[in-house]
Amino acid sequence: MFLRVHRSAKPLRTGASLNPIFAAPLEVQRVCEAAAFPFCFIGGVAVQRWGEPRLTADVDLTLLTGFGNEAPFVDRLLASFVGRMADARTFALEHRTLLLRSSEGIAIDVSLGAMPFEEASVARATMFAVSTGVSLRTCSAEDLIVHKTFAARDKDWLDVRGIVKRQRGKLDVELVWRELLPLLALIDDSERETRLRAILV
Repeated sequence: MFLRVHRSAKPLRTGASLNPIFAAPLEVQRVCEAAAFPFCFIGGVAVQRWGEPRLTADVDLTLLTGFGNEAPFVDRLLASFVGRMADARTFALEHRTLLLRSSEGIAIDVSLGAMPFEEASVARATMFAVSTGVSLRTCSAEDLIVHKTFAARDKDWLDVRGIVKRQRGKLDVELVWRELLPLLALIDDSERETRLRAILV
């Protein structure tokens, strides 16, 4: 289910070595795959694939843990990466975000997923070829729009515009609304819906 290459996934020409943008996520992916953890990248790595490529200083991913069984996932990652705070384990179990650093010091934010949307997003994830023989598992363009719209920071809206511009005519807009509207209802926010509709026109 996770090994198909989707739509515009094309290898990036990086020469003899892997682009540094992708080295840290590859490090995380190898650990998750070795442990058979369900996951996908949702931040800057996914933007490189679906939107307007930009410099990114961190790695964001959803790790599907479910509710009540987060500790083994957290402990496995903390055995491979340094936490960005002394009580990274406690913070992760309380706030569902594990803050790590790669071997090169790149920030890694791991969201401990359990919501139906997160489960579906991981299930829809596909491989993105970033170099010869190297691929990273990212969420779909539609799910990235949902993530970015829900986050709603200035840089997220810039990313949404870039994704819509680059993927226009290829997006499953109905899927976007089917996943996003229930999330916005949870926080009673209609402004984000209005803003996204204006971008999608």
